[in-house]
Amino acid sequence: MRPMITETPLPPLVEETLQRLMEGNRRFVSGAPNSSALSSPQRRSELTQSQAPFAVVLGCSDSRVPAEIVFDQGLGDLFVIRVAGNVVTPTQIGSIEFAVAEFATPLVVVLGHSRCGAVQATLSQLNNPQQPLSPSLRALIRCLQPAVEPLLEADWAEDPEALLTAAVQANIRASVEALPRESEIIEGRIASGELVVMGAEYSLETGLVDFFR
Repeated sequence: MRPMITETPLPPLVEETLQRLMEGNRRFVSGAPNSSALSSPQRRSELTQSQAPFAVVLGCSDSRVPAEIVFDQGLGDLFVIRVAGNVVTPTQIGSIEFAVAEFATPLVVVLGHSRCGAVQATLSQLNNPQQPLSPSLRALIRCLQPAVEPLLEADWAEDPEALLTAAVQANIRASVEALPRESEIIEGRIASGELVVMGAEYSLETGLVDFFR
């Protein structure tokens, strides 16, 4: 699939940032990454006193979707927050607020992925609410439930693959929408044109990242 970007023009700095991520993903998919990006001693030395990440990524903790690798970026390039299901909670919001205020990053990407285990677990729990879960896992599922539960009433909800795909995308969009709603800092920067929050979905099958707003 090709990246899904709306026709609404992006601010030049955001467009430049987005292109940098897309180019890195293309390198990753092609099998020709920048081999020194994650291991350059010179770059490590340069970053001992400060950092200036060019984008923020709120991603899933899934071991198959490390943002720095799928976007082929190196030390100091991305400010990454990872949590199962790429959910938005106060600690994630605070981390993003810190990054956009401290480093003036112009783009926040909520990065979900195909066949997300957290989304799948939420669907399973909604279909079988009596199955035992720890309090912490129940708390995680409660974060995903508002985005996922309405899909169970859809005409195609009996198709597990279609339901999971739709649920993953709905959960990404829910996180994108939650960030400005739950944060005055993020909302203010979006309103002033200093920041764009965008969703993205990584395909486990192809390695491609599709962006959308």
